[in-house]
Amino acid sequence: MLIPLLVAIALQASPAVPMAEKAVDPYVQSNANAGAVPMKDDATFKAFHGVEGIKRISAAFVDRNMADPRVKEIFKDADTVRLKRVLAEQLCYLLGGPCTYTGRDMLAVHKNQGAQATDFNAIVENLQAAMDAERVPFTAQNRLLAKLAPMERAVVERKDPQALRSLKKRMQAMLAPKE
Repeated sequence: MLIPLLVAIALQASPAVPMAEKAVDPYVQSNANAGAVPMKDDATFKAFHGVEGIKRISAAFVDRNMADPRVKEIFKDADTVRLKRVLAEQLCYLLGGPCTYTGRDMLAVHKNQGAQATDFNAIVENLQAAMDAERVPFTAQNRLLAKLAPMERAVVERKDPQALRSLKKRMQAMLAPKE
């Protein structure tokens, strides 16, 4: 009797057994919730190594944010299983891949998180690190970042003027060609 119970507990704690997503309030699902129009061709999608590469990037990105002392407070209550899934859907859809975005719209997702421009900067850095780890070419990274940059308005609630100037400089530097 005790052994089956211990096995069940071990299986629940095992990383090989996927955890379930938490229930969310109903909302209208639409690709329009992704926050931008998808790319017209699939070249960038391919540069991200397809659906599997995007899933790896999304998982690594979420894990980096959860561990980053600069932003982990924002992510402390996140349903990481759901976040990794819908983020992968969003990126896949925006990159022109064969995915449908089932997540909520960007304003609803980020409402009341209290994110500032400095947090957005840190999150962009973590995304870049995840893309670098997947060996996504710099030009492909920039194409995605250009799609995501306007979402800053939905993510950031309190505008810190100095952080906004820093973000603007960073985005300009990221979009400039590497030598």
